[in-house]
Amino acid sequence: MVKTNVMRLLDAAKIAYEAKEYPVDENDLSGSHAADLMGVDHGSVFKTLVLRGEKTGYMVCCIPVDGEVDLKKAARAAGDKKVEMLPMKELLPVTGYVRGGCSPIGMKKRFPTYLDRSAGEYEKIAVSAGMRGVQVILSPADLGRYVGAEMADLM
Repeated sequence: MVKTNVMRLLDAAKIAYEAKEYPVDENDLSGSHAADLMGVDHGSVFKTLVLRGEKTGYMVCCIPVDGEVDLKKAARAAGDKKVEMLPMKELLPVTGYVRGGCSPIGMKKRFPTYLDRSAGEYEKIAVSAGMRGVQVILSPADLGRYVGAEMADLM
């Protein structure tokens, strides 16, 4: 298995994680598909979404793969009036990650990060390891502490 930058950062921070690989299907980059291929509960696999606030700028939201971010709730969490999804063409320049491989860990810059409250229902959750086809599984508390995430109702 390839050691990703996300794994190197977690190793350096002495945060325990498990890495899981799955075959990438370019026609289906959804987190639901990834959860199925890994054989894990969809609720425990979190996708990383990048949004832009009207006043607050970029923000990161981690929500379960089957969920949809509620823009009003995300704006409220960030203390903004309005937020919108970052256009796909801006994802790589802003974060350093591509669609299907975006991780809350190791972005080019540190952005305010919000973890959906449902993460607290799980002992371990999965997030992208920074490349398509690889996830890291770790405790939501460790993830939250490392990225400075705030728990929020995002869906």
